[in-house]
Amino acid sequence: MKELIDLIGDPSRVILENIDETYQTDSLGRLRGIAEALVFVQTTEEVRKIMKFASENHIPVTPRGAGTNLVGSTVPQEGGIVLDLSGMNRILEIDPDTMTATVEPGVLLCDLQTEVEKLGLFYPPDPGEKTATIGGNISTNAGGMRAVKYGVTRDYVRALEVVLAGGEVMNVGTKTVKDSSGLSLKNLLIGSEGTLGVITKAVVKLIVKPAVSVGVLLPFKDLKTGIHAVLNVIRGNIDPTAVEFVEKKVISLGEEYTGLSFPHPNAGAYIILTLDGEDREGIERRIEKLREIAKGCHALDMLVLTDPKTIETVWTIRGCLVKSVEAKSEQIPVDIVVPINKSAEFIEYVHEVERETGVSMISFGHAGDGNVHLCVIRGDRSEEEWKRLSEIVMEKIYDKSHELGGLTSGEHGIGLSKKSYFLKAASKVNLQIMRSIKQALDPENLLNPKKVFEE
Repeated sequence: MKELIDLIGDPSRVILENIDETYQTDSLGRLRGIAEALVFVQTTEEVRKIMKFASENHIPVTPRGAGTNLVGSTVPQEGGIVLDLSGMNRILEIDPDTMTATVEPGVLLCDLQTEVEKLGLFYPPDPGEKTATIGGNISTNAGGMRAVKYGVTRDYVRALEVVLAGGEVMNVGTKTVKDSSGLSLKNLLIGSEGTLGVITKAVVKLIVKPAVSVGVLLPFKDLKTGIHAVLNVIRGNIDPTAVEFVEKKVISLGEEYTGLSFPHPNAGAYIILTLDGEDREGIERRIEKLREIAKGCHALDMLVLTDPKTIETVWTIRGCLVKSVEAKSEQIPVDIVVPINKSAEFIEYVHEVERETGVSMISFGHAGDGNVHLCVIRGDRSEEEWKRLSEIVMEKIYDKSHELGGLTSGEHGIGLSKKSYFLKAASKVNLQIMRSIKQALDPENLLNPKKVFEE
């Protein structure tokens, strides 16, 4: 491993002893691995050298960015090298002519959004963790709150530069809008969680920043009523940017965590919406349509959020929900996605499992696209009891989601913690093809081994 220092030429960026545990886990810190080396790379050429060295010496490599992953994708399972790409954090170009930005993988989502908006442009993908890297977002095909209108990360990736397991540099895609030139290797790499290649550069699509954005809060007596209202909102031709649902009990935790107070405190659940567009008059017409829908769906009220402080409060509390739960108790984060017309049925089943097992589960998520986030809460249970009960609960909710036509993950990825549920639900044919692709691109199984689709 000492040869890594020669390859990099900077001993301060190669750690061979006493590697901080932070770099051998994910953001939750409950799944841990072991690494013999931690390398902070700064260029594609350095990544190429590391991968060539790893291939020649049969050394596993685990890529990572900001370390915000929640499912163990950044945990080194087979030892070897942890490859930290957070130092590759330059925005190389913002090109208004092609409406694209070219970035290195370590660029933070929040930084990219800030820089393009200074030019009146907009990068729509908006997952909850704004300090995640663009490379990490691409590796998990991150979604977020604005997916209902604008889509997910995959819809904004035009091109990628990727270093393969043997050290070859591959470029896929271009700045062009259209591409009907052979198989889409670019889309194969998006969402692959570092198992097929190391992303070293990305070209992402931008759009014009909407001129007007308005928030709306719909309080309901309970979550069931609110979730049933969502389909009417989607069908109502009001083109919402975001449609979020959240239970009052998790809002209360968010209030305690932030010290802020959420509007309309007597509700049992809330739907939070954002509408954006090019003119105030068009937004007002859509708000009036929404008002009629809300009345017909038994909303307790409709609050148009015009005060900047109130808007900030609502989205700050919504954005910190996982952290506010984690501050109270260990929990298992879940991001199951089901067909949007099955969201209410799935949430009702979650409540049945709560009553049956006594395990509390807090629900919130992206109501506009069926992406349900759950926090399965440990409480004061012993390690043995928690292991037994959590396995029962997780098996039940994943089985139900698959029964309803849903998928194991909407945006967090599979990693380690969801692998067993994914393998159970995936067809043998699909898994065989995934493993064949892995074998073709990484025949020695060096890149992020034991993740996603591997036994």
